[in-house]
Amino acid sequence: MVCALLVPSYLHAEPLRIFAAASLKSALDQVVALYAEDTGQAVTVSYGGSSVIARQIQQGAPADIFFSANLAWMDLLSQEGLIAPDTQANLLGNTLVVIAAPGETELERLQDLRRELRGRRLSMAQIDAVPAGIYGANALRSAGIWEEVSTRVAQSANVRAALALVAAEAVPYGIVYRTDAFAEPRVTVAYSIPPELHAPIIYPVAAVRQSEASSAFLDHLTSKSAIALFAKQGFVPLIGE
Repeated sequence: MVCALLVPSYLHAEPLRIFAAASLKSALDQVVALYAEDTGQAVTVSYGGSSVIARQIQQGAPADIFFSANLAWMDLLSQEGLIAPDTQANLLGNTLVVIAAPGETELERLQDLRRELRGRRLSMAQIDAVPAGIYGANALRSAGIWEEVSTRVAQSANVRAALALVAAEAVPYGIVYRTDAFAEPRVTVAYSIPPELHAPIIYPVAAVRQSEASSAFLDHLTSKSAIALFAKQGFVPLIGE
């Protein structure tokens, strides 16, 4: 642990406020805990669908850092002048999977969902706003089965809520990030969705309010220790690409 006397005083001035995509929770909680231990800096994290937290920032929510699950919401805030210039880093990648509740069948192809659902529900994050839902719907379209399964989709406010429905056996299958499946032992991966069926999954991070404190935390996110924690949870580091 770093001696408090060696830590810049600005780190202790007030809590650093991070608005982050819900799918980052398991890994980012660990990264934040490590940072707080090393620096003594208080950090608060608000998790939600990228669309929800981006809109909160648009409405004036006091965020220091925005950590999105896709580029579109970051680009929107940047275009509106709500992202500090030259602070964005495309930090992580991810992949999609079909998850299954206990007792459900694994899939050989994504098209097998049509048969296995048998009129039951498919859990997804909101398909018109939340990145995981957007990516998932695009994958189903690319596989040629969207029209057949779209009426069976149970949409949730974020990907962790979609995960929870399958974990609770409220629905048999869902589409989430591989990192979400990794974090929930009650579900299994029924099928790994080929990445060519959707746009690349990229997690950009940037400062909303540029300060020494936000810069210090962004530096921490790209450190070897933080990247190792993200990789341990299944994320694909993009640093250096």
